[in-house]
Amino acid sequence: MVLAAGLGTRMRPLTNDRPKALVEVGGRSLIDHVLDRLAEAGVEKAVVNVHWFADRLESHLAGRTRPAVVISDERAELLETGGGLKKARPLLGDDPVFVANIDSVWIDRGDALGDLIRLWDPERMDAALLLARREGSIGFEGGGDFFLGDDGQLTFRGEAASAPYAYMGVHITRPDYADGGPDGPFSLSPLWRQSAAEGRLFGCVLDGDWMHVGDPQARDEAEARLKDEK
Repeated sequence: MVLAAGLGTRMRPLTNDRPKALVEVGGRSLIDHVLDRLAEAGVEKAVVNVHWFADRLESHLAGRTRPAVVISDERAELLETGGGLKKARPLLGDDPVFVANIDSVWIDRGDALGDLIRLWDPERMDAALLLARREGSIGFEGGGDFFLGDDGQLTFRGEAASAPYAYMGVHITRPDYADGGPDGPFSLSPLWRQSAAEGRLFGCVLDGDWMHVGDPQARDEAEARLKDEK
């Protein structure tokens, strides 16, 4: 599932005439960066939620065949991460799912999504998150999100001044993970905190460079970084 319904407020003025998912970095839209990564990892079907400039995003996605795209329509109400996953549940099937934001672009020196697939163990985990080291990341401001145990178990930063790892916008979970959430909009974060408290939140770290493309400055920095890599 690709979470593409957001308003892109911080990305204005680039989102005055388009959804954030269609803002381009390095000649490709943000959503194509993500869908291409998922296709490379073997994903054959992607559910994409839409809200802001939904018609334009649907028109863009109609041209994609790999992965095949199914739309989860949130035109009536923006449902946030948890509500979006819950609404899309009937479209997702019963197998584990990637859940991906559209504002993450990365240079991969390893096999990040493959590592996440290999880490995933539904017997021990509710969710497995892809993390990035804060140092060297573009567009991420803050003290970090998680500490990572030797076994891959995650602990939230809590009251600590900082933590070494940030969630970089992709995770694997069960398609029914958000089913117990309230009706309407809600975030996945409280569910993750509950899972972490139960020892069921895990993660692995990207071997590469992460770019959180959340505003126009970060977009420009990410574009320059991608150009340097070529």
